[in-house]
Amino acid sequence: MNSPRTTRWFVYLLIGIVIITMVWSYNAAPQPTQDISISQLAQDIQENAVSEIQVDGDGRQLTITYNDSDEPAVSQISGVSSIEEVLSNYGITSEDYQDGRPTIIYEKPSEVGNWLSAIGIFLPAILIIAFIYFIFRQAQGTNNQAAAFGKSRARMFTGDHPSVTFDDVAGADEAKAELAEIVEFLKEPEKFVSFGARIPKGVLLVGSPGTGKTLLAKAISGEAGVPFFSIAGSEFVEMFVGVGASRVRDLFEQAKRNSPCIVFVDEIDAVGRQRGAGLGGSHDEREQTLNQILVEMDGFDTDTHVIILAATNRPDILDPALMRPGRFDRRVVIDRPDVRGREEIFKVHVRGKPVNPKVKLGILAKATPGFVGADIENTVNEAALLAARRNRKTIGMPEFQEAIERVQLGPERKSRVISPEEREITAYHEAGHAVISHLLPHAQTVRKITIIPRGMAGGVTWYLEDDASMYSRSKFMALIASALGGRVAEEVVFGEITTGASNDLQQVTRMARSMVTQYGMSDELGPRVYGEKQELVFLGREISEQRDYSDAIAQKIDEEVRRIIDTEYERTKKLLQENRDKLDRIAKALLEVETLDADEFVALMRGDDLPPAPPSAGNPSNPQPEPTNPAAERKSSALNLPAAGDLPPAPSPA
Repeated sequence: MNSPRTTRWFVYLLIGIVIITMVWSYNAAPQPTQDISISQLAQDIQENAVSEIQVDGDGRQLTITYNDSDEPAVSQISGVSSIEEVLSNYGITSEDYQDGRPTIIYEKPSEVGNWLSAIGIFLPAILIIAFIYFIFRQAQGTNNQAAAFGKSRARMFTGDHPSVTFDDVAGADEAKAELAEIVEFLKEPEKFVSFGARIPKGVLLVGSPGTGKTLLAKAISGEAGVPFFSIAGSEFVEMFVGVGASRVRDLFEQAKRNSPCIVFVDEIDAVGRQRGAGLGGSHDEREQTLNQILVEMDGFDTDTHVIILAATNRPDILDPALMRPGRFDRRVVIDRPDVRGREEIFKVHVRGKPVNPKVKLGILAKATPGFVGADIENTVNEAALLAARRNRKTIGMPEFQEAIERVQLGPERKSRVISPEEREITAYHEAGHAVISHLLPHAQTVRKITIIPRGMAGGVTWYLEDDASMYSRSKFMALIASALGGRVAEEVVFGEITTGASNDLQQVTRMARSMVTQYGMSDELGPRVYGEKQELVFLGREISEQRDYSDAIAQKIDEEVRRIIDTEYERTKKLLQENRDKLDRIAKALLEVETLDADEFVALMRGDDLPPAPPSAGNPSNPQPEPTNPAAERKSSALNLPAAGDLPPAPSPA
């Protein structure tokens, strides 16, 4: 592979050779001499004028030193083995060498000198050839880059050795059933063609982030055993005009050559947004790429056996032409898993991990409402890390419970310095949430209370919660009351309020306003929706609310929201005043042990003493007991965290 680093080192090597050769040539340059012939040398020897004769290693040059001169003389000869034989041809006999003079010295042949001489001869030719080679390679690389710039960057998987199958996907049974038909078509297309059926050309996977859209696409490829092309929507569009359309054409040409196959475009909303919705009214390059996708998808023949899969979590911003039948014929919604789906996902992710047999995955599934597959995978990984950190041999229930809390809020901050006054306020704040939730029949059941700071919260109250998608007016009222419990407890006990209930008030206001304006739960204003949300499609964010009502109605909405909050505030205050002993008991227990689970909380509400403390969690030989209450955990903060959870979703149409 011709990498830039290799090319640079090769150039540096050539430059080094040139420098070495030049230095050697300079150092080896002969000193100023006078040339004499062999016959003259023979005559000088007979006259006893020569003191020394030095023969170089190549046998081609003699350096003669005279008795009366410091300047040496040079004589060029052909390569010989002995200078005496050469001089004998000129009449020099052994009598002419008087007293060992002249002295004859033979130098050893220099291998380095030979190599440097060869380099000096061939170096110009090497440099010329290298220069021509680099120019050729540069031109060829430029041409290749220009030609490859418009090629598709889709990654192809053959499907011979699938790494993901439907067994690795859990919690999406309906979606798997829909997509299993696609797999069957890719395996047995004749079964459908014989009935004259047209298989969907495109399938759009819609779901929240982390629900497993990409995993399902990989599972389809693994089940069908066909080539699988994967590309992200953002990889089509570049800064150069026409590149996106060129890559689309190349991708579909590759797909046709490898038919039957699957083409998967992840996050298609990056290129498939509604046309004409840019900040300047349009985005020419993105729209040109989308136009090419529309043409290619609608141009497929029924016998190409190429299926387009795409995934997005923003189907509302896709172009209508992309969503019509003939392009994306099917829309498969992958919703957040319910409790059974979460249990199946836990089973998938604990494979191959040393999980304690006492771990109940059903309890963990109930403790994680709203979790998607990515959240559960992260929870299992956090539990494994905790078990390794505690030197456990297996992953136990305490590690899973701690992992759930870490995923929801973050790790505990036991080192945070808290004043006694702030600690007491936090204890009564959390106790207020818990007591009101326990006393109201429609409120959520308390799962756990702690005044140990975790994440951005000074204290946390978790609630049992189901996967209900429909909320009644009584449920809303109970949620508002329990959210106000912390602030009311501060007022009842200390006669003062703090900033700890800021997010509680935000949640309360949002829920009360939604009851009035969205859900028609106000007797004064009736069953009507007030205000229509508007959002800029290009940005994908809500930018305004259209006021389709008068100022008089707006005033009534504000009055009705305030009436709901004030009513629940007074009800909460009355309940806490009537149950002040229980509020004090829970707060003092929190100040003593910092954390109360469901059993301990219920026992204190009955007037019983605290049960014996469990074994220390820090000692690996004394593992913590498993929780006895299967619970879905919901956060409620003492300091700047939501008190009753996010706003419940709008009821699904019956």
